[in-house]
Amino acid sequence: MPITRFRFWSLSITLAMALTGCSDSQTSGNGDATSTGTDYPVTWRFALEEIEGSVQHAYAMALKERIEERSDGKIEIDVFPYGSLGTSTQLTELVRNGSVSLTFASPGHLADIVPEAGLFMLHYVMPEDADITRQLLASPELLELFEQPYAQQNMKLLSFVPEGWMAWTANKPLRTPDDFSGLRIRTMTSNMAAKTFRVYGGEPTQTPYSQVYSDLQLRKIDAQSNPVFAIEEMDFYEVQSTLTLARPAQFVSSVVSNPEWYNALPENQRRWLNKGLSDVAEVAWKTQEDLNQNRLEKMLEEGQLSVVRLTNAERDVFRQASIPVRDFYLERTGENGQRILDTLLRMITQLEQEAPLSVSSGDRS
Repeated sequence: MPITRFRFWSLSITLAMALTGCSDSQTSGNGDATSTGTDYPVTWRFALEEIEGSVQHAYAMALKERIEERSDGKIEIDVFPYGSLGTSTQLTELVRNGSVSLTFASPGHLADIVPEAGLFMLHYVMPEDADITRQLLASPELLELFEQPYAQQNMKLLSFVPEGWMAWTANKPLRTPDDFSGLRIRTMTSNMAAKTFRVYGGEPTQTPYSQVYSDLQLRKIDAQSNPVFAIEEMDFYEVQSTLTLARPAQFVSSVVSNPEWYNALPENQRRWLNKGLSDVAEVAWKTQEDLNQNRLEKMLEEGQLSVVRLTNAERDVFRQASIPVRDFYLERTGENGQRILDTLLRMITQLEQEAPLSVSSGDRS
């Protein structure tokens, strides 16, 4: 098994210049001609935080298909899987400076510049019920809460994309916070991501996604956290013995665009984009459900991995231990963060009250 899983080309000013100049059909990728004067086809560049075959890749390809079909080929979307252009942090910079049109931006790194996005890093806040989670993340009210914080960092928030429950891998079961004591666990690069495991006694190591496999293999780190589908597709299970399903948080990424690019879109192009985003929301949800279930089964079939499912009592211990991270979130976000957290909890309570009685999907994992 190779130690280095990916090799990145140099990511410098040269890359940004190359991206900006790689299409002659639009000005700096902005599509800012009038709807009657646009030279078609126009190319939109969509950068992903994940590799081909992932939830994000399925989402991007579905969006590409719908928009290219709806526009009769006037819009072409170039999709760049993870490793093509850089790390998650670098992709955020590329969309902020206008080098790419669209990208995924997850709170694992984004919370350092948009602290409010750290809400999705908090453990045991999101609802157990899958239908409620889907309604919540598709809610215009929730999107509106985050629009201004994203805009302040020169990003247009377009949608939230759920990718499934986070799971933990290590070379032992992780049944109690004490099991994290001294554990070098890879987290995403934000301080919020590190804080969520530091309260359990872990020693967070903030490592780029492409480096996790080799660091696990070389024992530079002891554990990591990702959705199940990502653990399988990145082969982390090959160098870890135990998967703990604790359901602490949903991995929720966001689709963002450069605001100047978005605002300069002719009305017809903006309509195609907005309708396409609406169309593919269900695709993302179905894809993450299927991928997480099928890839868990695949790992189990290979017989290399032990799976531990925490009981509700065990999860309650983690829930109580995680409460101080909410205070850390509120310290960083102030009144706006309090408003967002309160609104989220109110929406969850309201949706749970309105939901028909059913078995929570979380208990079927």
